[in-house]
Amino acid sequence: MSSRKDLEKIGAKRDLQTVTAEGLPSRRQIKDLVIRALKTQVDRRGEIMEIYNPAWKIHPAPMVYAYQTMVRPKAIKGWIVHKLQDDRICPLTGVARWVFYDDRKQSPTYRLLNQFTFSERNRALIIIPAGVFHAVQNVGESDVIFVNLPSKPYCHEAPDKYRLPVKNDLIPFDFDDPVSW
Repeated sequence: MSSRKDLEKIGAKRDLQTVTAEGLPSRRQIKDLVIRALKTQVDRRGEIMEIYNPAWKIHPAPMVYAYQTMVRPKAIKGWIVHKLQDDRICPLTGVARWVFYDDRKQSPTYRLLNQFTFSERNRALIIIPAGVFHAVQNVGESDVIFVNLPSKPYCHEAPDKYRLPVKNDLIPFDFDDPVSW
């Protein structure tokens, strides 16, 4: 077996830790960004999965509005941010990379970037606080479908939604960069 020095000579690099022994992400996470793993219950008849339960006490606002979104293969939706509402998103189908950027100047994680990949085998309830930019990229071969249970109903006359182009000067992230994976 090659020694560490031999491996370094040929350019091999040790993987960085990505999860703890308990299976939790080891990287620093944006303050108030919540990723709650969801459990699918399976029996001979089919499946059921709870998406949101106030008893979990992971978000104080009641459920007031819900909608479904679809993202086609290879497409990117975002960057968007809200000033007033929190998003509570549940990815259902497809394989999607979600990227978050904390633009809240008062936050201890100001300018921190996080990314996660979700699929049918790795579902979660994602709580995105107001002031955190987010984008979703379909990295699979089928449509990505998710539901959002935002903390405020959509206001058609004055939407609480602000957009940046996928490539912009604020967020240091390039969806085309293979190193970003």
